[in-house]
Amino acid sequence: MILAIDQGTTGTTCLLFDLDGEPCGRAYREFTQHFPRPAWVEHDLAELWEVTLAVAGEALEDAGCAVGELEAVGVTNQRETVCVWDPSTGEPLARAIVWQDRRGAARCDELRGQGREALVRARTGLILDPYFSGTKIEWLLEHTDGLREKARDGRAVFGTVDSYVAFMLTGEHVTDPSNASRTLLYDIHRGCWDPELLELFGDVPERALPEVRPSIGTFGTTRADVLFGHAVPLSGIAGDQQAALYGQSCLDQGQGKNTYGTGSFVLQHAGDAPPSEPPEGLLSTVAWQIGARTSYALEAAIFVTGAAVQWLRDGLGIIGEAAETETLAASLEGNDGVHFVPALTGLGSPHWDPYARGTITGLTRGSGRAHLARATLEAIAFQTVDAVRAMEAASRTPLRELKADGGATVNDWLMAFQADVLGVPVSVAEVAETTALGAARLAGVGAGLISQQDVGRGHRARVVHEPRIGADERESLMAGWHGALTQARARPGTIGTS
Repeated sequence: MILAIDQGTTGTTCLLFDLDGEPCGRAYREFTQHFPRPAWVEHDLAELWEVTLAVAGEALEDAGCAVGELEAVGVTNQRETVCVWDPSTGEPLARAIVWQDRRGAARCDELRGQGREALVRARTGLILDPYFSGTKIEWLLEHTDGLREKARDGRAVFGTVDSYVAFMLTGEHVTDPSNASRTLLYDIHRGCWDPELLELFGDVPERALPEVRPSIGTFGTTRADVLFGHAVPLSGIAGDQQAALYGQSCLDQGQGKNTYGTGSFVLQHAGDAPPSEPPEGLLSTVAWQIGARTSYALEAAIFVTGAAVQWLRDGLGIIGEAAETETLAASLEGNDGVHFVPALTGLGSPHWDPYARGTITGLTRGSGRAHLARATLEAIAFQTVDAVRAMEAASRTPLRELKADGGATVNDWLMAFQADVLGVPVSVAEVAETTALGAARLAGVGAGLISQQDVGRGHRARVVHEPRIGADERESLMAGWHGALTQARARPGTIGTS
């Protein structure tokens, strides 16, 4: 068996897969989200690790996996989130700053005003946005007592979540290019930390950053005293969206997918060379590195999709569980003009507006919780359409089919509506946890248990939703969405950054 650790934004999922990619054990737990100020999002690293380790143990137990039966471990993770810890003990030195956190917005504005975005865009394929890790690391260095000195002399190290989990499992301070390429500090052309970017983002000491190794290969051996007696290779690491691309068997240029999780992320395999010019509204990123060969992807990042459903549950208390939204949405014949723009942490692709705020429009006295539930699901689909259209414009290739995975794909109403407004079939993966499947496949190839050809033949669909509406109705639905979107856009200066 292969253990896949999928450390996500709101919880950790662990799955055991056999070599045919069939799940044979799983477990999941959420952990606390901390919002100390408006637009700030943090995680307690100690709790994150405690939950991750517990879930791994529960998944191993669920699969009946005895010592000797586990062959390899793969790790996939929420990207951009910044962790800092003591390398001698593993003790966190500050709360993790989550990818959704917007405290770096003013710093990005400052750098943009200095004309530095062209450099960042050319080296990293990214844009100046607080979504990425660079301004988060800079903020920690400037606001955590003694941290800069500790980072300089080796008493503090940084990493994305994969790096922290790998360290706790193996004692190695490592990452892979798919995660490194999300930091604003990594040159995706030369495949290394970039000295000029390290200086730009607050003089980050390179010694405090992890060693970048190929996504498939040796990252260390799990410590038996940590992983319930299992001492096996950690042989695959990739950021969650790249892992899902791999798990969806999108190994050739032009193939793409959307993962519906806390956020939603449309990725398209872009070949073995980064785009010569980063496309408007999109990101260029490393998909994975296998040996000396690096593959790249175009990406549209949508910040809040599943998190909006979670907000209905935890913030407003109008649903008890996410599954209720399907029944509520289906109870209405239409949206009655009610729209929800879930810009709860700004807007990502293709708008890139960190100052946008969540907005609900079209409410009347007859509006109820069914309207809010439907508007939330519709917003997930509408945002995906905007992202896909930007990607089609950049690649000059119309989308013929959308491969879909992630937790929200169990909502058949949402997937059917997605096909309607996108105008192409939506193929829902048989294994909804394709991110974890991708991590398992990366680890399986890295440990020599399966081949790359096996991965290429691995896509299986649970259901394919065909569009049911015409172009005129589709255009009308999108026009209503874009009207609400306009109202959600805000002027700079509305988010506290102190």
